Amino acid sequence: MNEARLTRRALIAGAGTAALAAPLLAQQAGRMIDLALPGGPSLRPTTPAFPGKGEMIVQRIRPPLLEAPMEVFREGVITPNDRHFVRWNWDMPTSITAAEHRVAIGGAVTKAVSLTLDEVAAAGEHISVVAVNQCAGNGRGLSTPRVTGTQWGNGAMACAKWTGVRLRDVLAKAGVAEGAKRVRYAGLDVPLTDGAPQFIKSLPMDIAMRDDVLVAWAMNDEPLPILHGFPLRIVVPGWFSTYWVKMLSTIEVLTGEDESYYVAKSYRMPAQPITPADKDFDTVPITAMPPRAFITSHADGAAVAKGKPLVLEGMAFGGDAALERVDLVGAGWSIPCSLGPDEHGPYAFRRWQVELPSVSGDLADIGVRATNVKGAMQPETLAWNPSGYARNVIERITLRAQ
Repeated sequence: MNEARLTRRALIAGAGTAALAAPLLAQQAGRMIDLALPGGPSLRPTTPAFPGKGEMIVQRIRPPLLEAPMEVFREGVITPNDRHFVRWNWDMPTSITAAEHRVAIGGAVTKAVSLTLDEVAAAGEHISVVAVNQCAGNGRGLSTPRVTGTQWGNGAMACAKWTGVRLRDVLAKAGVAEGAKRVRYAGLDVPLTDGAPQFIKSLPMDIAMRDDVLVAWAMNDEPLPILHGFPLRIVVPGWFSTYWVKMLSTIEVLTGEDESYYVAKSYRMPAQPITPADKDFDTVPITAMPPRAFITSHADGAAVAKGKPLVLEGMAFGGDAALERVDLVGAGWSIPCSLGPDEHGPYAFRRWQVELPSVSGDLADIGVRATNVKGAMQPETLAWNPSGYARNVIERITLRAQ
């Protein structure tokens, strides 16, 4: 898609009606992947048969939960659209017509409006941001003791180029009233059961008004695929994807706190460190992402040549701030890694590399530790919480010398 101008004509020509093949089912079985989940079971099927997707790990078919195999992160820093993870809380429409879509803005505004896609596109400057999109529960399945929820490995993340207009410019079409505290928004997904809460999220005003928080229509220079929120989604660089609502349809400006379920009750974690035995504790919303780093050149248990040099490579990101450094760490030692070029800004993946001059024996429980420019660093031990949120413990592997 041409970034310079989004028009209704361009949307209709490129993806005027986005639809999923029916039924939304994996039509062809693929290989089985072992996610090595300590609580088991670990085996997950893959399939190439979801619309617009390559081979993905299937966590659930409806609503779809698709995880990227870790091999996806071995090349480059931009995740292709067909390998970007998929996460829906509730049932999604299987067909959307761009010409009929509207975004309603109300609440504490000067004038309630209902905007077409052309009107959203005309709201302000078109900008692009490269940013990591990561599920708050990424890596949940690796928690010990086991916690409830989707048992993700570490593939519920991706990095893409997002294009749209600033959320604040869209809000300006309605006019934000005095005393506004939060911006609440929802998409077109609907609960599967009667009485279940709609998936609604909100941002504090200072975050909603940032230069880089978008109402986006493009992903890696293509119209958003329907699995990723066609025709519009919210993009909040540096924050977990629970705030990146897909198929955006309503925006409401609030003058008070947000008491909706997915802000006040869910997607929250302990305010202070706890143990699995703790029952009553204060919670805070999950918001910004912490830094993380991964070894992608070698899998756990891989054989390496004894007496030979060894090059390790991988990927890292700084979370809500630019990446400062990555260190290879073992038992009581660390080695600084070389970072690849900072081509895409503070919220993107970056490559790293380190060379060991000679392998003298097994490399047991080695990992990589990311640190961002704010000083946030990955911890040695897991900060356990009952939902497995915001995992950023150092991920370790063992390599066998032969």
